[in-house]
Amino acid sequence: MLPVLKSGKDDAAVYISVQKNIAHIRIMIKQDLHIHTVYSTGDSSVVPEQTVELVAKVGHAEIIGISDHLDYLDDAAFAEYSEKIRAFGLKLGCEVDGADWVHRALEMPTDYYIYHCRDEKKQYKGLEKLLYREVPVIAAHPMMMGTKIEKLPEEVYVEINNRYVWRRDWRTFYAPHARTRKFVFGSDAHQPNWLNQTLARFAGGQLGIKETVLF
Repeated sequence: MLPVLKSGKDDAAVYISVQKNIAHIRIMIKQDLHIHTVYSTGDSSVVPEQTVELVAKVGHAEIIGISDHLDYLDDAAFAEYSEKIRAFGLKLGCEVDGADWVHRALEMPTDYYIYHCRDEKKQYKGLEKLLYREVPVIAAHPMMMGTKIEKLPEEVYVEINNRYVWRRDWRTFYAPHARTRKFVFGSDAHQPNWLNQTLARFAGGQLGIKETVLF
């Protein structure tokens, strides 16, 4: 029988203890670094229940990273966001909406970046600047962004995004790069029931793509 998590200020300590105790009986995906929470205050897809605490307690992946939209995080909000994520032992990321946000992103002490790379010279240049910090950079939902994978620096990780992969011809889009690029799977969860990568992993499996574990 699994222990029941109580609510309160000691949630983070309880979570870490429980995860250690039950890890051997749970089947989890390896990593999920594209997850949103209520800190993405302007995103209408995020529901009030999608808190850092809930994501941590669900524990659907061995490595969990929170990557809320940087444009909704002012300095005070980012400080609170960072503290909350670190308290639960999760990876700290942020989603960067293109080149206009790169300067601010470089000031943030994140473990990685999720980046919107539209097919414009300016956006690829912005991506290159993010690499200066020498932390992982993931090209977010490239099919929806119109990203040309062949234009990405080889250090960039290409996401297969669970939320969007089924909306386009993913075979044609990803297959030419399946053996030459480094891939990650992301849930892009905005709600608790989105905390999975079923479709992304199906597509990756069909193409023989192996996931790159970043941490």
